[in-house]
Amino acid sequence: MGAAVSAGHYATSRDGGGPCRRLRRTSGGPTPRRRRAGRAAPRLSSSDRPVARRFGRPLASIFDRRPGGVVVETSFGDRLRALRRRAGLTLEALAEASGVSARAISDMERGRSRGPQDRTLVALFDGLGLGGAERADLAAAARAARAQNASGRPRSGEPPRGVSDFVGREAESKLIAQHADGAGTGRMAPVVLIHGQGGLGKTALALHAGEELRARFPDGRCYLDLRGMDPTPLAVGAALRRLLQALGADPGRIATSEDEQASQLRAILAERRVLLLLDNAADETQVRPLLPGTGTAMTIVTSRRTLAGLEGVLRIGLAPLADAEAAGLLRTIGGATSRSASDTEIGTVARLCGNLPLALRIAGTRFASRPGWTMRHLIDRLADEERRLANLTAGDTGVAAAFALSYAQLTGPTATLFRRLALIPGDDFTAPLAAVLVDTDHHHAEHLLDDLADLGLLQAVGDRYRLHDLIRLYAAECLRTDETRPERDAARRRMLDALIDTAITAGRWYEPGHGAPPGHWRGLDPLDTQDRARAWLRAELSNWVGALRAAARDGQHQQVVDIAESMHWYSDQSAKDGPWHEVYQRSRTAAAHLPDRRQEITHINYLAWVLIYLELRYADGVELAMQAHRMADEHGDAKGEAEALWLAGAGWARAGDHDRSLTAIRRAIDVADAAGIHDACVQYLVSLGTAYKLAGRTDEAVDQYRAAIQQAQVRPMSRTPRLVALSTGHNGLLRTLTQARRWPEALAEAPATLTAVQRSGSVLQLSTTHLLIGLTYAGLGMRDAARAALTRALELNGSMVQPDPETTEAAESALAALDVPDDNGPAPPTL
Repeated sequence: MGAAVSAGHYATSRDGGGPCRRLRRTSGGPTPRRRRAGRAAPRLSSSDRPVARRFGRPLASIFDRRPGGVVVETSFGDRLRALRRRAGLTLEALAEASGVSARAISDMERGRSRGPQDRTLVALFDGLGLGGAERADLAAAARAARAQNASGRPRSGEPPRGVSDFVGREAESKLIAQHADGAGTGRMAPVVLIHGQGGLGKTALALHAGEELRARFPDGRCYLDLRGMDPTPLAVGAALRRLLQALGADPGRIATSEDEQASQLRAILAERRVLLLLDNAADETQVRPLLPGTGTAMTIVTSRRTLAGLEGVLRIGLAPLADAEAAGLLRTIGGATSRSASDTEIGTVARLCGNLPLALRIAGTRFASRPGWTMRHLIDRLADEERRLANLTAGDTGVAAAFALSYAQLTGPTATLFRRLALIPGDDFTAPLAAVLVDTDHHHAEHLLDDLADLGLLQAVGDRYRLHDLIRLYAAECLRTDETRPERDAARRRMLDALIDTAITAGRWYEPGHGAPPGHWRGLDPLDTQDRARAWLRAELSNWVGALRAAARDGQHQQVVDIAESMHWYSDQSAKDGPWHEVYQRSRTAAAHLPDRRQEITHINYLAWVLIYLELRYADGVELAMQAHRMADEHGDAKGEAEALWLAGAGWARAGDHDRSLTAIRRAIDVADAAGIHDACVQYLVSLGTAYKLAGRTDEAVDQYRAAIQQAQVRPMSRTPRLVALSTGHNGLLRTLTQARRWPEALAEAPATLTAVQRSGSVLQLSTTHLLIGLTYAGLGMRDAARAALTRALELNGSMVQPDPETTEAAESALAALDVPDDNGPAPPTL
């Protein structure tokens, strides 16, 4: 055919719009002879391989464009077919030799698929037995086919425009990039799921990652919005067809069943380095058929749900931005207008936005579009909680609108719980408290909470849950609009009563005459041991203190007093770990509204204890204690009088007025002893030892502490007061011996002190005891033992909500001294 065709008679054309080329007649000249119907094409023999005798010249020449000769432009498919036939191979034989499926080879030859990737090309090279020049020629044709296919057809599935001011998410971006290394390794194609609540920037991160990975996926990126938050998400069949068409499949050859469509999609993705971006997924059922199997593709999925049913997926749960990232995003969006804003103002706006990217973007845009505004204007608008969500709206974008999409997905009971979670006063909570809000058991509440967490409306950490600040405001709006006042009030009252009852019961574990709750008691926690009671009080601190505040606002004075009273001995053991000033300030105010003056005297004394022992405000504490003393004397309250004298004496001792201190504490001992108040009397005996120590009367202090310890062992005392007296007595004695550098005596006292303090359960005292033991070891030149004890002191002190700075400083200084070489041993430490 080739020799008989004159130049110019034939040109190239696309065959039916596909990438394969064929000869077509342009003008004049003889018509090429057609193959007789039903006659099979001749198979090339081995003798034909060096030269394509049908064409009358070497096969390589048909790949050339020569002046004056036949003008022919061959596709990759044409070349592959010619090379296969020259090798005398059928489709099946080449498939067996190369490991590439016969169907895939057929699709390549007919132009129904893009040029293959390098891995497939190498297999074809080996199956065809090609040398270097022919390999390079066929590889170039494959690259040209991929490029032509990518640019020569209308594209669908192009990713939407990302953000030009993307900030943060460095750790997440790095993790996605690392996971992309798994593409084409022979394992399952990598899949990343980015999940979290609305407004966290899941789509922005996915698009940013796609842009960063562009070079790794030369066959392009294919984006599809699965509309997971719509009332009717995109159907699986529709999603499959869109992806297949976006990847170049002939619409007429797309299978009809979803299973076959999914198979076609996997077959295409197995041969291409494509990055799929599946945005806004509804559930596992929608996503699973769209994922590739093995091959060189990668998929990034975003969803508000965790899609826990998907296996082999890297899950990246987004959280609000870090403070620095949030501030950087605000300044970037605010542009020049934000330069005059201080770091404090920027930080305040970020905090009011909850570091949520969507809220930050809206706030920054509003600020940038109002040149006359200062950052203070924005702060003032966002400070109003009832209007904050309304102010976080710009055009057709708003934080509340983003949350509303998730809220619309909730069923009745789950929606009810979501709304009522806004009533919880604390930072986080557990299922039993949530159960009270909807009047159900905690197992059902856990199921509802898991649904909310799966949708991104809750953050779950272990067995605790947390609402983002802005989601809490949205839940409160839903509560106001979707429930009646009686419904809201009833749920709130149940919750507050449950918190107050459980807090009082937990605190009474430490109170004389109480301890474990009765067997029939049912609260938010079993509280069956003192350790469990302590754990509940610490974990639920923000909730039971929030209930205390609510009771005070509601005028429930006796409830306020009852909560504070139940915490009396517990507060002594967790002095640094509780908001005791607020607790006893509120109880003092509440007691003043009650008819019993003895309650008021008691709670004035409690507040004086906070001022003297916790806040070191000695003058204020003494003044308050003496007010309680006058009231106690007027009403004949011996207990209140003794406690007021003891507190005043403690304040004077620490302020340096030692004579008045010793007089007041001795008088407190006499009053308590005469009234038979043994719990308080022994406590005051210990305080007398401290007063002697502070006055510099070491020997008397040592004797007094030992006398107090002996009295604590023989007097008829309640359990908790006895443990506290023994703990503080031994600790005071060890401190006195350490400060006096009486190292052998201190070392002998250390085991008894450690035992007494451990039994009391006071973490603060335990850290102090390890500090004193460490100093004692250091004083004796026992460096290793000293280092171990001092390190333990720092660990215990650091475990508290409010670590004691004096303990930290003393332990760190002593450790530093141990590292200083000294031929005479370490210098005697001081406390």
